[in-house]
Amino acid sequence: MQITDSSSLHLPKENLEARDFLPLLGTDYIELYVGNAKQAAHYYMSAWGFQPLAYAGLETGLKDRTSYVVQQDKIRLVLTSPLKPGGEINRHIEAHGDGVKVIALWVDNADKSYRETTARGADIYFAPKTLKDDHGKVVLSGIHTYGETVHVFVERKDYRGIFMPGYKAWKPFYAPPKTGLRYVDHIVGNVGWHEMDKWCQFYAEVMGFAQLVSFDDKDISTEYTALMSKVMSNGNGRIKFPINEPADGRKKSQIEEYIEFYNGAGVQHMAMATDNIIETVTNLRNRGVEFLTVPSSYYENVLDRVGEIDEDLAPLSKLGILIDRDDEGYLLQIFTKPILDRPTMFIEIIQRKGAKSFGKGNFKALFEAIEREQEARGTL
Repeated sequence: MQITDSSSLHLPKENLEARDFLPLLGTDYIELYVGNAKQAAHYYMSAWGFQPLAYAGLETGLKDRTSYVVQQDKIRLVLTSPLKPGGEINRHIEAHGDGVKVIALWVDNADKSYRETTARGADIYFAPKTLKDDHGKVVLSGIHTYGETVHVFVERKDYRGIFMPGYKAWKPFYAPPKTGLRYVDHIVGNVGWHEMDKWCQFYAEVMGFAQLVSFDDKDISTEYTALMSKVMSNGNGRIKFPINEPADGRKKSQIEEYIEFYNGAGVQHMAMATDNIIETVTNLRNRGVEFLTVPSSYYENVLDRVGEIDEDLAPLSKLGILIDRDDEGYLLQIFTKPILDRPTMFIEIIQRKGAKSFGKGNFKALFEAIEREQEARGTL
């Protein structure tokens, strides 16, 4: 389980411009609405190494939905499906396909987080409520953000159960080994034309975030497509939300493709951190996870650009792992192909060796790889 006693936490303020009036302690869980939660849980366990944690459904008294919770180190995914026709979950899946509904944020006081954000203009998802069982209590509250995505504030300092009230431990016989994923590094949202600044302002004014970095169409462009992006972060740097919007290009950008198939704004990808990207990506590939590839020519002069690194270049080149450097170190990163039937959500694997940036030097190679996939789909 994730640390829940915030009284002993040392939370240095990495983003000095952020006001941090909530404050946020970390990512508590990410909930996806999916067509078949049992099969989705099997996928994240088999392909990604997540471990079974908790379950809620008919056996726990739920009549309208079922949820499986899987966890790997500090990353928790909640996979939820409807049990009956109609209702909000079915409508969401019909509109968007499988996708992220809830980005849950770990806080010390869910009531205070609700009052602070709604007083600053956040639309209410639900007012504070307390869930109790024999293991204690969890307090939840929620607000809306871009598209149909929501933030749920989770206060769990008085809870010692497996996940939260309403869930029971899930211990199936099948539990494949982990793959080395450790925590959520960042979560990227795609929004529509000219909406990026609006949502960056939302995170600044409603949640006390500050902008870490911005990229314009000169930074993120190829011969055919472009996009704009700004990265918003809370004060301790544990929560980082890049926000992307389309930019004018000769052909349809990946952001436009996403919005078309997702039917609106939503979470484009989750970036999951590892301490050994070569080992993690090797494990994932062996389990069937498909990654974007870059031409071998990328590696011919990459060390001239990024300088000396600890890793041998040969396995990085074999796996297609990208390298970039900033003033504080370097990072290694790789991106999957879309993991759903619709060309919407994907996952990034990242290992930071001091760097706090997001791989600006890799943008051109990455986006050309995405365009090759778009061309194969006939959506470029």
